[in-house]
Amino acid sequence: MRQPLPSDAISAARRRFFDGGLAPHGLVPENILASWRRCTESGLDAGARPVLMPMERHALSEVHERHEELRRLCRPELESLYASASQAGSIVILTAADGLILDALGDAAFLSKAARVALKPGVPWSETTTGTNAIGTAIFERRAVEVRGQEHFYRPHGMLSCSASPIFCPRGKVVGVLDLSGEASIHHLHALGMVQLAVELIEYRLFERQFPGAEIVRLQHDPELLGTPREGMVVFENHKLVAANRQALRLLGLDWNELGRTRYDDLFASALPRPGDTVGMRCQSGEMVHARREASTRVSVPVHQARAKPARSAVSVFAPEIAQAIERNVRLLDADIPTLLQGETGTGKERVARELHRRSARSTGPFVAVNCAALPEGLIEAELFGYQAGAFTGARKEGAAGLLRDADGGVLFLDELGDMPLSLQSRLLRVLQEREVTPLGGGRPCSVDIAVIAATHQDLAAAVAAGRFRADLYYRIAQATMRLPALRDHTSVGDTTRAMWIAIGGDEGGVRLSAELVTHMAALPWPGNLRQLVGVLRSMMAMADAGATLTIADLPADLRDAVPVTPAVSIAGASLDRIEQQAIDETLAQCRGNVAAAARKLGISRSTIYRKLGR
Repeated sequence: MRQPLPSDAISAARRRFFDGGLAPHGLVPENILASWRRCTESGLDAGARPVLMPMERHALSEVHERHEELRRLCRPELESLYASASQAGSIVILTAADGLILDALGDAAFLSKAARVALKPGVPWSETTTGTNAIGTAIFERRAVEVRGQEHFYRPHGMLSCSASPIFCPRGKVVGVLDLSGEASIHHLHALGMVQLAVELIEYRLFERQFPGAEIVRLQHDPELLGTPREGMVVFENHKLVAANRQALRLLGLDWNELGRTRYDDLFASALPRPGDTVGMRCQSGEMVHARREASTRVSVPVHQARAKPARSAVSVFAPEIAQAIERNVRLLDADIPTLLQGETGTGKERVARELHRRSARSTGPFVAVNCAALPEGLIEAELFGYQAGAFTGARKEGAAGLLRDADGGVLFLDELGDMPLSLQSRLLRVLQEREVTPLGGGRPCSVDIAVIAATHQDLAAAVAAGRFRADLYYRIAQATMRLPALRDHTSVGDTTRAMWIAIGGDEGGVRLSAELVTHMAALPWPGNLRQLVGVLRSMMAMADAGATLTIADLPADLRDAVPVTPAVSIAGASLDRIEQQAIDETLAQCRGNVAAAARKLGISRSTIYRKLGR
């Protein structure tokens, strides 16, 4: 993390470079100066106002279609990163490999400001079109980059402070860029670290997806980190290194350019472990690493064949009551009974839907998530049902299958179903009843084999009564319902916090959450629910040192200074134990987790508090 330069230093650097043609060494970072030179040499004029026009809707739709897999893969990290930075008025951006913005998620007020400088989907942000900026410069340099305020080439972009990192595929090719942008006046100090952590998680999933069943060799100094996102992963073909992730490159002292050229014998003095074994391996440098080689499991399974249920994860991230409901609903899903998930925004509806899919007989089939609120109204029908060649202006010449057919053999997740236009609800109902999809523009109906999970934060029964939602579709889709509680209503917010910390890999490297921190976090209101909680935990994980114990001081300032709110419990009908527990929880929160101070305030011994907390 570099320290911000004084604004007068950047102003002096701009005058020296753009007006005087001199190199302002020491006034701006060297990579910014190098970018200014590249932009000037390519003919860009820093004194002009950039003209950046977004592409037309139909063209953007085609681009989205080409990059749909990347967008789906990155969506969880976009949402988590936004949850971490939303309090600062920021936006999270995903671009294609050439810098074209695909998605932007963020604070509505800042989104409108960003739109004034064309920081929105469909606009290119490469260096050659938009000058020095974090996205374009990260693409050129193939590494994470920060560009703050007037370090941008064009003056209007000086309102921005941006942190971006390229996303690499396992073979070393840039496939996209993740960027976090906000007001230059309130630069997020940890922005670049948060972006880099999110990108590493994306690349980890990308590696697993691109090499399913391959003989991946997993490496780590600490054997406990094998099988986690912090492990190194490499693939050899004919004794040549053809794929790796960032962790492996760091472990082996390599960079992306050495893929395809470096041989196994150049790296290791030990033989490869046998498939399925975990052994110690000596590198040519003399360093020892732990390695596990996965046996190849490439098999072909017909999509309509029932699958065996996979093993469940060792750590449950769900509260007990939610876990029990998932157990019941898996059986319903396997019996082809649709499920409707209801709950506030951020309560984890998609997480539950994915868990239902993971535990179901369709676990090896596709999971296709459709956000009914996010699809453009004019294109939602084509996106869902597909279309024939030439069905409308801007349609692909070969047509498109559509998301419903993409889900064939698996699970279709209809998120924010309450926002689906009435005109499409009847078509969706017909598909669910007849299990056939007819693409736009005609053509033969195509059979589909899908299980359906829907989700909404709206009261669909009330929407039916008001005429905003079709009653027949409601009764078809809500044959089973599951309500997800807000985070503040979980039986134990503290237990949920610890489980989420483990689930996102926060405990790797011996990093722990202190008791006072968990108590403080458990008493906060969390209006953004699980999404906000996960975002905060990931930001703390990005900044934590190995072996650290995190405290309240490690929280973002707005949460660190927040006054904990504990809902009152009615005395009537409450057990004595529950009343005692609430009193202890409230007092611990007021004392910032200091057990001795809480004991003095309550007039009881510390051992009594520890005993009741343990119970």
